Amino acid sequence: MDEKENIKERNEICSRTLKTGSRTYFFDARETRAGDYYLTITESKKNFSETGEITYKKHKIYLYKEDFSKFQSILDDMIRFIINEKGREVISERHQKDFKNNHTYNQEIKDVQKKISEVKNFTNINFEDI
Repeated sequence: MDEKENIKERNEICSRTLKTGSRTYFFDARETRAGDYYLTITESKKNFSETGEITYKKHKIYLYKEDFSKFQSILDDMIRFIINEKGREVISERHQKDFKNNHTYNQEIKDVQKKISEVKNFTNINFEDI
């Protein structure tokens, strides 16, 4: 085993993976040169190019022990806030099975409302009186 492999082996202490759709999260406990541990959180998102080639875009956070309690406190507060405000159900249109139909329907309603508004403005007719 060469020195590079030995450093990598010593640096990676414990790993966990969370796969969610097109994203994968890696939680890795690593070791500093001084022998202390820190956490890296990596988000890896799968992307497809126009040619169909798969690429991965990665974002990484390094979290050190001196920041754990503050980070955890703020993360817990933000999670509670979001759940209290919007609940646990995912409400994004992109997550709905009929997103395209729903989006088209909503756009059609907006288009009709715009046309009615234009007609009202053009004719000065109060449609509530009809």
